[in-house]
Amino acid sequence: MHDIRFIRENPAAFDAALSRRGLAPMSADLLAIDEARRAKILAAETAAAAQNAASKDVGAAKARGDNAEFERLRALVADKKAEGARLTEEAGAEDARLRDALMRIANLPLDEVPEGPDESGNVEIRRWGTPRAMDFKPLEHFDIPAARGLDFQTAAKLSGSRFVVLRGAVARVHRALAQFMLDLHTSEHGLAETWTPVLVKEEAMYGTNQLPKFAEDSYQTTNGWWLIPTSEVTLTNSVAGDILDEGALPLRLTAHTHCFRSEAGSAGKDTTGMLRQHQFEKVEMVTICTPETALAEHERMTKCAEAVLERLGLPYRTIVLCTGDMGFGAQKTHDLEVWLPGQNTFREISSVSTCGQFQARRMNARYRPAGGKPEFVATLNGSGLAVGRCLIAVLENGQEADGSVTLPAALVPYLGGKTRITADGVLV
Repeated sequence: MHDIRFIRENPAAFDAALSRRGLAPMSADLLAIDEARRAKILAAETAAAAQNAASKDVGAAKARGDNAEFERLRALVADKKAEGARLTEEAGAEDARLRDALMRIANLPLDEVPEGPDESGNVEIRRWGTPRAMDFKPLEHFDIPAARGLDFQTAAKLSGSRFVVLRGAVARVHRALAQFMLDLHTSEHGLAETWTPVLVKEEAMYGTNQLPKFAEDSYQTTNGWWLIPTSEVTLTNSVAGDILDEGALPLRLTAHTHCFRSEAGSAGKDTTGMLRQHQFEKVEMVTICTPETALAEHERMTKCAEAVLERLGLPYRTIVLCTGDMGFGAQKTHDLEVWLPGQNTFREISSVSTCGQFQARRMNARYRPAGGKPEFVATLNGSGLAVGRCLIAVLENGQEADGSVTLPAALVPYLGGKTRITADGVLV
């Protein structure tokens, strides 16, 4: 959420930053609501002051036997009390209107973020690894014989489209990937493993900007809980309403959870296979830190995600998203795109974003600098990685001409020493 004080003091800069996202100027409308809110507050305070003054004079009028003045003042007190209550209610309505408007406006991009209308404006930063030369036509994951444990037919019978049942070898590799990611992040990257609920209150979804703007992209239960689209929601909101000691920062957290997305805006995209699912698993990374250290933490988190792909031997590229392709809550985002030979292209497997104080202001999450007043923390989040998409990449990059799949060496300890999935779908 944006700081209205910043908008008051920097309306032109605020509008200029919005224009980089392709958004129309909004400062004038916001400041009009703010001015109405402040005027109502001032009028309510004025009415309260008049009420208090008249209240003091009521007793004096009665004591001296001036009944006419007593009745006039008593009526004035009642009138000012009613006026103050009405103005306070109106100010509250204006405050709610302003808060709702501020919550629906995307975060401002950092100056260093490249400008562009859509993904065509994204800028590649670096590449790692060389796609393996294959002397046969590579298949997509769902057509590889070794991946016969991907059961979309049963999933459709159970739940409909965009679901999958995993069986046998692919189910075990999927589990191994999640354990490998968690072990790497906790033992080498210094992230604290966390287990969180997947059902959250509405305020948690507001805190990490899934609400109010993106309600249709998530699932809500009949009793008001929301299913998390990522454990960014739970990990980040774990400090909601808190005032942390500066010495406790940064907090670096990771969690492996089920995630749920309606994919409302992706009709017709990636309908075959398990690239885009309603239910999937992800190992998430979240950092809570001071605003001054956020950019350094962003680079660090990107390296943590990159390390997963490098240990698995999966070629990838890192890009910085342009203003027109960046997520709602981000100030700056790095996407990692893994090479998928079956599609002959790179596809997103991780997105790492710094949000500045945007989410912290929504959550009222603060820290206390040494000897100073509480300030809002900075928050960052990133995939480390999406487990299902990583399984796709392992299958496609490890496929052989005979239909088998050679697995990454990093997974062998998690698979009881097994190194391959045969064309018959057996771990050997």
